[in-house]
Formats: sequence, C-alpha cells, structure tokens
Amino acid sequence: MALPKVFLQMNTIFISILIEALPFVLIGVFISGLIQMFVTDEMVAKIMPKNRILAVLFAVVLGAIFPGCECGIVPIVRRLIGKGVPLHAGIAFMLTGPIINPVVFFATYVAFGNSFKMAIYRSIVAIVVAVVVGIALSFLFKGNELKDDHFAAISYKRSIKGRLWDVCTHAVEEFFSMGKFLILGGLIAAAVQTFVKTSTLLSIGQGPFSSSAVMMGLAYILSLCSEADAFIASSFQSTFAPASLVAFLVFGPMLDIKNTLMMFATFRARVVVAIMVLVTVTVYASSIIFYFAGW
Repeated sequence: MALPKVFLQMNTIFISILIEALPFVLIGVFISGLIQMFVTDEMVAKIMPKNRILAVLFAVVLGAIFPGCECGIVPIVRRLIGKGVPLHAGIAFMLTGPIINPVVFFATYVAFGNSFKMAIYRSIVAIVVAVVVGIALSFLFKGNELKDDHFAAISYKRSIKGRLWDVCTHAVEEFFSMGKFLILGGLIAAAVQTFVKTSTLLSIGQGPFSSSAVMMGLAYILSLCSEADAFIASSFQSTFAPASLVAFLVFGPMLDIKNTLMMFATFRARVVVAIMVLVTVTVYASSIIFYFAGW
C-alpha cells in the first residue's frame, strides 16, 4: 500500500533537514571533544575577561572568526560553559557564531546578488541582539545553569594519542546525546512545513509589524542551516521589505525547532525560556527600528 503523497513530502523534507544538519553536528561534537581534552579550566580563566560586558564582547568577537553553524554550536557552548566560560558569554557566542562568521557572511553576500548591504545589516543586528541578550542574562542568572554540570575529571598528563582517542569517545557520546533531539526537531519541523502552508503565513504578513513577525515564525519553522538560509531569504525580496528579511536571517540561526530542543536538553528550562523571550523581543524590535529608519 502506497503512502499518501503528503507523508512522502514530509519524509523528503525530514531527510533534507538531517542531511543538511548532521555534518555540522558532527563537527560540533568533535570540537566539543577537543575542548574537553585539550582546554583546561585555567586556560579559560586566563583569556576570559572578568567584566560581564567585556566578556560578552569577547564572545561576540570569537563568534565572528569561528566558522560554525547553529546545528552544531550547542554542544560546543555546553563544553565551554562547563570549562568555566560564563553563561552570558557562552550564549552571546552561541547567538553570533552561526551568523557573523566569514562563511555565512560570504554566503549572504552571494545570495543577495554580490551585495554587501544585506550581509552587513544581518551582522550588525546579530551583534546588537547578542550583546543585549548576553548582558541581560548576566543579571538574571549567576550560575552556569547547565542541566548536567558535573564533568568527568580529565588527566592532561595523558599522551596526545590517548587524549585523541578520548576526543573520539566523547564525540560519539555527545553525538548520540544531541542526535536524538536533532532527529525529533527535524521531524517536527518537517511536519509543520508539510501541514502549515507557507502561503498562509505570507498572506498574513504584509504590514510593517506583521511581516517581521511572520518571517521570524517562518525562520523558526523552516529550521534552515545558517549557511544556506540567505538563498531562501533572497527569494522573498519582491514580497518583503529588507527589515523583514533581516529578521528572518537573524532569528532563524538563533532560534529554530532543532536548536530549541537541544537547548532544553542542555540548559535548565528557565534559561531557555529567558533566551527565547529575549531573542524574540530584541530581534523583533530591531527589525521594526530598521524598518522605520529606512535603512
């Protein structure tokens, strides 16, 4: 008995999400393993500024040079915070890393007709949102807020070969820990994309206030990789104003179905809810200011 076309469509979308995301999750868990085995708490303490604002700014700069993607950034941030990076700095890095790194900047430049304008707008808004959210979190939470903040003791006197083996072991464990949430998130995203028509959302968002909200909702549902979302956004240029497109390009890599589930698996629920509220409000407000400023 043949499956209905709607389920075949959902299956296709689900597989495409996994194929797009899995390589970056693999990269993320291996980087997490390298941090675990080769970066000591003392190293982190030396390079991380004590001042909360400087710590957030330092994390944003780190995000600008780190070629990451939101699909694999959560395990990296979890490990950094476990090593002593303050929560507010770790989240600032998590929010900017998938957006303002060189790979994503160049992809946005190409997607919008070899123009730097949208890539620059996207980076500026992402930095503003990350700084605001990071500083706000520094006042709201004092601990690391990880669900599991007890990490196994590491012997840094082991041979390089031994530690590299431990990197692989750690990466496998982390992959299966995060992978199930990636699969669940991909399945939910595929189902929503299949049964909630994009045309319905687009018909709602025609005013300056509703269009940004619709594009943010669309970014959350589509759960696109930040290295490919600019090509989707560029297809809406004739329908939506640049401010709405910026909201789509900033909100999606910061919050989508996949990384929401990963964050709930990593951080305490109150932190995830705070991040979601702060990011949503700040991105929306930024896009409205962007719109009325006429940039």
